[in-house]
Amino acid sequence: MHNTFKSGFIAIIGRPNTGKSTFLNYVIGQKIAIMSEKRQTTRNRIQGVMTNADSQLVFIDTPGIHKPKHRLGDFMVKSAEDTLNEVDAILFMVNAEEGYGKGDQYIMDLLQKVNRPVFLVINKIDRVHPDELLPFIDTYRDKYHFEAIFPISALYGNNVTHLIEELQSHMPEGPQYYPDDYVTDHPERFIISELIREKVLQLTSEEVPHSIAVVIENLEERDSGAVFVQASIMTERKTQKGIIIGNQGTMLKNIGQRAREDIEALLGSKVYLDLWVKVQKDWRNRQSQLQELGYRSDEY
Repeated sequence: MHNTFKSGFIAIIGRPNTGKSTFLNYVIGQKIAIMSEKRQTTRNRIQGVMTNADSQLVFIDTPGIHKPKHRLGDFMVKSAEDTLNEVDAILFMVNAEEGYGKGDQYIMDLLQKVNRPVFLVINKIDRVHPDELLPFIDTYRDKYHFEAIFPISALYGNNVTHLIEELQSHMPEGPQYYPDDYVTDHPERFIISELIREKVLQLTSEEVPHSIAVVIENLEERDSGAVFVQASIMTERKTQKGIIIGNQGTMLKNIGQRAREDIEALLGSKVYLDLWVKVQKDWRNRQSQLQELGYRSDEY
């Protein structure tokens, strides 16, 4: 007798910096979402696909939900809220180290309007003493009726398999939406730009992060089999441009070197990376600029 195949879509939500992208990368088994200690790293919804013999789980990593401060922020929050009513289950991820905060209450208020099973996932348990977990769990349990609560470490994989099994049991019977070897719906161009952006976030100081975007100007495979990538890092101010380029170009060289290694791992071929830094004042508030960079709210 043939087993029934189950499939479904799962949104991962939470305050910024709870480890959603780390979780997604762990589950998928390769790097498709960028990771950074800086907040607000993920800007578009990223789909990661996990396929087994009898199920397919499609994860949507929403931008961290927060109160928006500019038009890009509005777009990110709207994108996250719209996702919640379209999925089969929701993972609400919180950071065991940070504890309960106002941002969590904002999300739980949103969840009251959503008619979907919500799993509370307490991430980064490797960073706290086990005794601290029980009161932490009680705080959340008192505020919302969760389907189940899972303490995990996305970095080390603790308890992740158990969570995946539970999710599979909640999925409806359905088709296999994507082929077996498919891991994300984002084109390579997008992932490459994200890998470069990740390196800028990791290597530069606090004043740069959220005023940057990366545009892939050119991506072509040469006869030798090597891939040529030309990309522009957009910043809002000249001072930021100076920080990204660094003393005698050392910072930009470092960003390029690290990004190239990740891009080579992604594409499986030698990569030549040509990076430029451009200043575009106030790009985060310009509708036309946001659309050029791929933040189109009408796609959702």
